[in-house]
Amino acid sequence: MTGSEFSHVITLTEAAQGRPVRLEADDAARAAIAKRLGLVALDRFVVAADVRAVAGGIAATGTVEAKVVQSCAATGLPVPAKLREPFDLRFLRGAEPAAGEEEEVEISDADCDILPLDGDRVDLGEAAVQTLSLALDPFPRHPDADRILAEKGVLSEEQAGPFAALAKLRGKPGA
Repeated sequence: MTGSEFSHVITLTEAAQGRPVRLEADDAARAAIAKRLGLVALDRFVVAADVRAVAGGIAATGTVEAKVVQSCAATGLPVPAKLREPFDLRFLRGAEPAAGEEEEVEISDADCDILPLDGDRVDLGEAAVQTLSLALDPFPRHPDADRILAEKGVLSEEQAGPFAALAKLRGKPGA
């Protein structure tokens, strides 16, 4: 696990003692994370976790809190949001998929929060950035998007959908 904008490595030795961890990204880290995740801005990024050793690895349970600004998927306008995302991660030896690159692997919901242990250490900061990435709205929408699009002549789904023409016919005589 290298190259993270917000790296914070926890070793098995540290985890064996069990300890709380609180991380807060500085301006430079937030700017780099925002760029990586395609955000307009990342004004706050805080991680609070309890880290402990478990059989075969390290467990980290806590929350990621962020104040983000995304671009509206329809208009490009800024869409601010506050996120608070809980996580319960297990970094375990032998958690790497056995399949080759060309082979499709199916995992259950229970497996989604199990990650491979990288030697005797994990990068909690990188795991937090990935948690934030998954918590972001994939299609953020500005509250005024419908009005703005209508002013520009863009039809809504109801206006352009397959039943829109039938709805127009319903009110005409002889239809």
